[in-house]
Amino acid sequence: MREEKDLAVREFTRWSESYDRSILQWLLFGPSHRALIRRIREAVGDRPFRLLDIGCGTGVFAALVRRELPNAEVWGIDLVGGMLAKGRSRWREHAGRVLPVQGDSENLPFESGVFDVVTCANSFHHYPRQDRAVQEMARVLRPGGRLLLIDGYRDSAWGWMIYDVCVATVEGSVHHASAARFQELIAAAGLGPAIQTVHHNLAPFLLSEGVAGAGLPGPHFHRVRTPAARGGWASDRD
Repeated sequence: MREEKDLAVREFTRWSESYDRSILQWLLFGPSHRALIRRIREAVGDRPFRLLDIGCGTGVFAALVRRELPNAEVWGIDLVGGMLAKGRSRWREHAGRVLPVQGDSENLPFESGVFDVVTCANSFHHYPRQDRAVQEMARVLRPGGRLLLIDGYRDSAWGWMIYDVCVATVEGSVHHASAARFQELIAAAGLGPAIQTVHHNLAPFLLSEGVAGAGLPGPHFHRVRTPAARGGWASDRD
């Protein structure tokens, strides 16, 4: 598993050079990010909330959250320092409201129960221990908090061809979980049963949502401790 992570770091470090210009920004990332924004707005409304974006890359989604949901405080975490470095201009633009941290999804460097929303879009298939990653996502959620997890939908013939054949051929050791597997992972982490929505775009994707308890709590302000990272790396530092 260590070798798989090292390979992913090397691949994504290379990809960071062209990541923001990738056709996937139009084909998959943009549509999935907009779906997340709609769902967060439905769930949270105009209340202040804290969001952790796992696999944040160069901060495209984090910046979109700040533009569309200005009451959000956003933390982004990514395993690849090169990706975070390429997002330096975004981190600076949103300094004080968006904090990038380098870290591992399987061992999140945050205290338990500090986020209202945890998102993970289009990176989950790279995680070697997907069960461990979902357990960590659940751990850092407050009671009533929501996990919104998006990855390629591989249960249709078209989706299988895209993700299990084409993507797997190009990216190597990746695993796109089925809708049933996402249900199992979310339930096992204490966030189920999952609510799932299939988006039948040219690159179809699945949104799986888990809830830590029933309903979202009201605004927390100072009553919840700040989810300061235990260590980490912020890319707005020179």
